[in-house]
Amino acid sequence: MEDAHGPLINPYLAVGLGVLAVSFSSIFTKMADAPPTVIAFYRLGLATLVLLPFALRGLPLKELRSISRQDLKLAFAAGSLLALHFTVWITSLNYTSIASSTVLVTMQPLFVIAGSFLILKERIGTVALLATGLALTGSIIVGISDFQVGEQALYGDFLALMGAGFVAGYVLIGRSLRARLCVVSYTFLVYGSCTLVLLGFCLATSAPLYPYPGTDWYCFIALALIPTLLGHSVFNWALRYVKATVVSVSILGEPVGASILAYFIFAETPAMLQVLGGLVIMGGITVFYLATRQEESRPRTVGLPVSDKI
Repeated sequence: MEDAHGPLINPYLAVGLGVLAVSFSSIFTKMADAPPTVIAFYRLGLATLVLLPFALRGLPLKELRSISRQDLKLAFAAGSLLALHFTVWITSLNYTSIASSTVLVTMQPLFVIAGSFLILKERIGTVALLATGLALTGSIIVGISDFQVGEQALYGDFLALMGAGFVAGYVLIGRSLRARLCVVSYTFLVYGSCTLVLLGFCLATSAPLYPYPGTDWYCFIALALIPTLLGHSVFNWALRYVKATVVSVSILGEPVGASILAYFIFAETPAMLQVLGGLVIMGGITVFYLATRQEESRPRTVGLPVSDKI
């Protein structure tokens, strides 16, 4: 995906395509009847198997053989956070509404911005901060008509907010590790770790790993190929060239893409507030992109390995 002179694909365009890919996540998840942890396990497990032949050759194999114990721990931590994100967020849907859960889980840019400034020492411009606020406002508008009151709903809302924190940690660790690992070796380690943790969750909750009908398997495969390998993996690649906040804020576009897909696939017509909120989200993301690109005159690749081919 790049040569010695830099990426062959514009990182911002790649992130946009990644958002489109992850927008299919809720669609395929809704089509499957398996338990949430099982869906997540097969999604990450199949993605790891696809990456295996690429990870066992060339630069990825060299990096995996020489990886430091510290980086190995960080990769496992990132995978564990991703597994926790999937688990608590999907579980939250059993207690609160989809809109309420989505609004809260997309609050993760707030965690990423704080972490980027305090941990990664990345400076965030005023315009970019305002654009983030605009996009978050759009998320609130999308779910404002569906917020619920009650103990069960509050518990679900709390789980969704935890999911936001977990995925923010995953993004921040990725920004750090991608400075030292190519996309294949990093993604393989993270997805593999995530799969192991999810397997543990399945066994701990006695969730059956088989048998499942062919329809579910089609959904497992689609989830592995589209939102995972073409979505999250693209985000992992882009983290080498753009700030963690760029990826984080861009993910706010996922509910918009999912709503458009649901309209055409499930004939779900969005409410007027959802349309308005979607437009506000996209406006905030656009302003954030423009502000960030103005601050960065070139990709931040200093001190990074030049080869990053899949």
